[in-house]
Amino acid sequence: MSSQPEHDWIDLLRQNRDELIPAWTEIVETSLAGRMTASELTNDIREIFDGLTSADGRESDIRSTTYDGLRALLADLGRTRARQGFSPTEAAVSVFALKTATLTLLEQRGDLAAYQAFASLSRVVDDLGLYMLETYASARETVIAQQAETLLELSTPVVKLWDGIVALPLVGTLDSARTQVVMEALLQALVDTGSEHAIIDITGVAAVDTQVAQHLLKTVQAARLLGAECIVSGIRPQIAQTVVALGIEFGDIHTKASLSDAMLLAMRRSGLDVVSRA
Repeated sequence: MSSQPEHDWIDLLRQNRDELIPAWTEIVETSLAGRMTASELTNDIREIFDGLTSADGRESDIRSTTYDGLRALLADLGRTRARQGFSPTEAAVSVFALKTATLTLLEQRGDLAAYQAFASLSRVVDDLGLYMLETYASARETVIAQQAETLLELSTPVVKLWDGIVALPLVGTLDSARTQVVMEALLQALVDTGSEHAIIDITGVAAVDTQVAQHLLKTVQAARLLGAECIVSGIRPQIAQTVVALGIEFGDIHTKASLSDAMLLAMRRSGLDVVSRA
């Protein structure tokens, strides 16, 4: 039995370019359920095909310099697919579908001699597909980390209620990472506005553990170093019970049942008073 040189798969692809690209594109398009335009998809497939067939077929290691251009292209596509919200399978099908398109073509022609070339092509395509998946996963983790950071920033808005009074309404779950962001956001707002009073409202916080409570106390102490006093408002009954059960001491930190009560206290401390016209 004669052996076929591994680079035959390059010739196999080049000689059938006009048939393989449309067939490959159709398979990928079906799997993506119309979430990309046909022109975008065809362009992506054509670029992968040209990158693959422009490589030196004697080199099968896709990590070699021969495949630098193709790896860069797949890395870019992997990051794009991750940002577009495609699943790992949907991202990888852009590469793996070449095998299906090629095998279908060979079966239709009954070209048994070309099967060996296909086997070599299959190994390279598998390696390329896995490389694209690695890139996709890395890009996805980056996107998730960026989104988490953005959510942290959005979830800690410091608002100015009055001259010299700022408020930090907290909603959701507090953990060590978020409480650190809370401290940084509040201290920066105190510096930027020159405020002497800050209200930390935790009405929207369902639970507080020892570590989070300690972080809040440190935030209050840090604010004092900047010449500002904090008022903690909106402590739920469940949180109050937890704080007592854990033996956490709030010391001389003022607490109020609601944000409005805390606002009234802060205004009085600032020398202001609220008078009803009625």
